[in-house]
Amino acid sequence: MAMPGGKMPTITSTEAGLPLLRLMHLVSPSLPVGGFTYSQGIEWAVEAGWIRTAADLDAWLDDQLHQGLARLDLPLLLRMHAAATAQNPVAMDGWIDWLLAGRETAELRAEEGNRGRAMAALLTAWGLVPDPIWVQVLIRSQAAGLAYAACAWGIAPRDMALGYAWGWLENLTLAGIKLVPLGQTQGQQLLQRLVTEIPGALGRAVDLADADIGSSSPALAIASGLHETQYTRLFRS
Repeated sequence: MAMPGGKMPTITSTEAGLPLLRLMHLVSPSLPVGGFTYSQGIEWAVEAGWIRTAADLDAWLDDQLHQGLARLDLPLLLRMHAAATAQNPVAMDGWIDWLLAGRETAELRAEEGNRGRAMAALLTAWGLVPDPIWVQVLIRSQAAGLAYAACAWGIAPRDMALGYAWGWLENLTLAGIKLVPLGQTQGQQLLQRLVTEIPGALGRAVDLADADIGSSSPALAIASGLHETQYTRLFRS
């Protein structure tokens, strides 16, 4: 719960095991922020024949992990955690601007905002956001909300980033299983391999200077843009 005077909650010694449990809570697919309803262009890529097999999906996600998350999402997420730690909503707002500028289609920007509003509502219900100014900032980005919650719950920045990457990978793998379609075992084999790529991607994200943050993913932008007008859709993006 929020502390009097608008201070962030603190973790006591009797709660030493909670940060890991809280992280699992934040990245759980059961969290009501709608992550499972988005395919981030995969639905159109399957329709167009770009993704036909487990190997195709593996290559797609591997590319997005290294060219997208490692260069944009993860370095900004770490900076958002620092802004939350410093209780600096102005800095957080600036990092959100940077993240949204890197979302190359209306669908991807809408996803960030929709999930941001859901996350902010959840954080408010949990009593983690004591200041309405912060609520207005956090509704813009689900990544920012996750960073704020991680700070409030004493989750280390690197652990938070690993959890974020895992949640992203799991959600999109499950989308691919439904869309290609793939068997559950194939999907788990894909996850088992790709999860080994996450630590390296995070290592590169940690080393990025501010001026080097940014990504360009033409295939993702094309697939996401064309998904906006796809005739039939199972996913929101």
